[in-house]
Amino acid sequence: MFSIIYPYRNRDIQRVKNSLESLSRQTNNEFDVYLVNYGSNKDYTHQIKSLLQNFSFVNYSYLYTELQPWNKSKAINSILKNLEDGYFFVADIDMIFHSTFIEKAIAHAKNNEAWYFQVGFLSENESKTQKKFEDYNIKFKSNSEATGLTMCSVESAKSIQGFDEFYHFWGSEDTDFHERLKHAGYKVNFYDENILMLHQWHEIYRNKETKSLTYSLQISGIVQLNHHYLKQTILNKKIKVNSNDWGKTQTKEQYEELVSFSNAKLITSSCTEIDYFLFQELPNLKPGIHIFEIREKEKKPTLKTLKNSINTNRKLYYSLKTINDKLLLHIISFYKNSPYNYSVSKDLKSIKFVINKL
Repeated sequence: MFSIIYPYRNRDIQRVKNSLESLSRQTNNEFDVYLVNYGSNKDYTHQIKSLLQNFSFVNYSYLYTELQPWNKSKAINSILKNLEDGYFFVADIDMIFHSTFIEKAIAHAKNNEAWYFQVGFLSENESKTQKKFEDYNIKFKSNSEATGLTMCSVESAKSIQGFDEFYHFWGSEDTDFHERLKHAGYKVNFYDENILMLHQWHEIYRNKETKSLTYSLQISGIVQLNHHYLKQTILNKKIKVNSNDWGKTQTKEQYEELVSFSNAKLITSSCTEIDYFLFQELPNLKPGIHIFEIREKEKKPTLKTLKNSINTNRKLYYSLKTINDKLLLHIISFYKNSPYNYSVSKDLKSIKFVINKL
């Protein structure tokens, strides 16, 4: 069987509709579709569930990760690990497929090879139009450096334990997957005979990164960190990644249990308190659920504190943005397999972190 996996989170419904409608027009209908809702908010979740009533060929799943950062690898792995055999293709919700895409993809499928595909990018205005595939005006085409949209056998992907779940937010997980397939002895091919997919325009996600704290989760410099991690994967010829629990996310019961907890331990933005929390308290937590709320202390510098700051050549307090970046980095590095919720208050004055230390 040929399976298509769509990772999805908080994207406008029209582009999803355009993509699924293009799959409904395929010349070969021997395929399954899995749309993974990776913790979209209530409005988008309601919209996507309503839309999918018109597409009976789509298998829908919701993951309780709304209060966790985006992780494309986990979204893919949640389906991949449960596929028994055949081939799978990682789709992008922005893609409009040529009617012969499935037919040609299946024709190229081989157990010892992976394929990824050239894409035609549409302008913002062109993306708003409704046309036949052949009538769209392509602004530019992707090259072999754009490594998303991969097809390979389920067996080969499982042999390297799927996509690396270290990668959060955006950047490098697709290339990492290709490199580890190569290290394992598989051939990775770039298909550019003709354009089989069109990419609907959207703002580049990394351009949304800000230097200030935001309600939507971010880590400054995450793209660069992901790229450096990728370099180490290539240098060390890494093949297998993840724990044996790869592909698992927290359950509905675990999510609701975390949400129900209150009476958080308060932590100030003192450098000493934060460093102690990250490097001593957090790694030594006893099993069970723990909840913390971090608030940025208002700074009212006196002559004494200014002198101390100069003499020690360090700040007495971290900004909440700095704390956010430090804590999120700790979570995705060391606690990503534990049930947890993380949120920034809407007034941007506090951070709440709940974890079930297993």
